[in-house]
Parts: sequence; C-alpha cells; structure tokens
Amino acid sequence: MADPSLAVLTAMITPAVLISGAGTLLMSTSTRLGRSTDRVRVLTSRFKFLVSEEGQREPLARDEKRMIIEQLPRLTRRTRYIQRAMQAFYLAVTLLVCTSILIGAGNLGSFDTGFAPILLAILGAGGLAYGALLLSYEATLSAITTREEMRFLEKLGAHYAGLYDERAEALRVEGQRV
Repeated sequence: MADPSLAVLTAMITPAVLISGAGTLLMSTSTRLGRSTDRVRVLTSRFKFLVSEEGQREPLARDEKRMIIEQLPRLTRRTRYIQRAMQAFYLAVTLLVCTSILIGAGNLGSFDTGFAPILLAILGAGGLAYGALLLSYEATLSAITTREEMRFLEKLGAHYAGLYDERAEALRVEGQRV
C-alpha cells in the first residue's frame, strides 16, 4: 500500500508545476513591459527632436511625427495588456500556492477540504490562460507597429534613393556638358 503522505506531497507538487510556468511567464512579461516603456521613451525623445527647428528639417519629419502620434494609442493598449497579463499571472500564482497549501493543510489536519483545492487550481489555470491570451493580443499590436515602422523606413529609403538618383542624373548631365 502506498504511503499516504507521499500521495499528499504528490498532490501538492502538481500545482507547483503550474506555478513554475507562471513564474516563467511573469519574467518574460516583465521584460516585455520594460521594452514597451523603453519604446515610449525613445518615441518621446524622437518626437521632441522632430518638433525642434533642426528636427523639422529632417526628411519626412511630418510623416514620422504622424507615425509616432498614431503609435501612441497602440502602445498604451499594449502596456495595458501587459499589465493585466502580469496581474493575471500573479493571481494565478497566488491561487495555485493556496491550492498546494490547502491540500497539505487538509491532509495534515485531517479535515475535508472538499472541492476547494480543485476550484482554486482551476481558477489558477484560468488565470494563466487569460494572461496568455492578453499577451497574444499584445504581440499582435506589437507586430502591427513594427510593420508600420518598416513601411516608414521603406518610404525613407525611397526618399534617399531618389536623392542619389537625382545626384547621379545631375552628374551625368554635367558630364555631357563638358
């Protein structure tokens, strides 16, 4: 016959696997929040430059300012999704730790915990799923922003390529005059 305390420890460890996963998600989500914050700071700095007298002489400055302004609501939503995901992950960890404690305490104190550990575990897993879904939305917004920036860079590249074409044409014409 199996040792009853081993069965209790096994039951207590099961939520720990989910807690470990939640911890990993919290670490990566925290990094995403930091990167989003850094992105806002970079855009703020760039916008301040673009509205200065020197910045207004930048090629496509108006287009770049427009792109930055259009990105701000999306960055706000991204940060909100990340923050909510972190809250969901912290809540999940709390619920899963409570599940483990309840399983251990119930068996140690020999009292019936009923469905409470199962309910807490389900809610904790649900918190993990909700947080992951929020991160999926955030990743989609991030990809949209990246595509917009790439389109702007293509436009900027075309602008500079046009300048080189104009210079080459001017040199060619000048060479024909000589």
